[in-house]
Amino acid sequence: MKKTFTLCCVTLLAIAPACFSQGKGKAGKSAANESTITDLEKSAWEAYKNKQADAFKALMSKEYCGVYAEGVKTLDAELANMAKSDLRDYSFSDTKVAFPHPKMAVMTYTAKVQASADGKDVSGTYNCGSVWVQQGGKWVGAFHTEAKTQ
Repeated sequence: MKKTFTLCCVTLLAIAPACFSQGKGKAGKSAANESTITDLEKSAWEAYKNKQADAFKALMSKEYCGVYAEGVKTLDAELANMAKSDLRDYSFSDTKVAFPHPKMAVMTYTAKVQASADGKDVSGTYNCGSVWVQQGGKWVGAFHTEAKTQ
C-alpha cells in the first residue's frame, strides 16, 4: 500500500507542471477575447436602443433565450418587445467575462438603464448575465437575463 501511495504522489508531482501551464495558456487566450465579448454585448444593446432589429438578430443565435421577471423570451419575442420599448440610455459597470470553454463566454455586469416598456418606466439598476457561443467561427448571443436590483 505504501508503494502505491508513493507511486501516486510521484506521478502527481510529475504531471502537475503540465496541468498548470495549460491553464495559463488558456487564460491568456481568453483575456484577448474579453474585449470582443464586451464589444458584442454593447453592440446588442446599441442595436436594441436604436431599434435595429436586423442588426440585433444578426448578433444572436437562432436558439437565443432571454429570461426576465415577466417570462422567458425567444428571439422573435425579444424583437417584438424592441418595438414597444424605449431604451434612452444605459451604462455598464462591474463587467466580468469568463470562458468556461474555448467556444463559450459568460459575461456578468451591472447595467444602469433609463428606459420604458409598454409605456411604463423601467429605469433602474439591473444585474445582467449573458452567454455568448462561437458558432461557425462567429460569436453569437445565446442567453441573456436581467434582474432589477432592490
